[in-house]
Amino acid sequence: MKAEYINPFLNAAKNVIQTMARIDVKGGKPQLKVGNTTFGKVSGIIGMASANNSGNMIISFQENCILNIVANMLMEEPMQSINNDVVDAVGELTNMICGGAKAELSKLGHSFDLATPTMIVGENIEITNYSDAPTIVIPLSTEHGDFVLEANFSDNT
Repeated sequence: MKAEYINPFLNAAKNVIQTMARIDVKGGKPQLKVGNTTFGKVSGIIGMASANNSGNMIISFQENCILNIVANMLMEEPMQSINNDVVDAVGELTNMICGGAKAELSKLGHSFDLATPTMIVGENIEITNYSDAPTIVIPLSTEHGDFVLEANFSDNT
């Protein structure tokens, strides 16, 4: 995955969480993913494809982190556990973050379509990526816990 693809995903994740949930997000050092299992308790996956590019984005949250993000989004107290409202919120966040990255990438001349996000609940779930390119993991942290954004995006040309 080219370095120019990383910042749009990082910027979009920070912007969406900070805007929608009013929670500060700190980005860590991007790294290559080792293995193919999910990081957190609930994850959103979205495919990206065009004639020239393909890949996917995964956002995976620790339970306490997503419960507090959703609580702030809904202006309610945090729920006690992952439920359908939390899973739906992860789908919306996945759409918004990937959409934000898509907008930034289009300014760099990269165009692609987004699939409908898929959400999964559970820890250490094995995921097969759409692209054979290496997956970049961007660790992110909040005062309520951590989440990661994984981007796997390659040129098909």
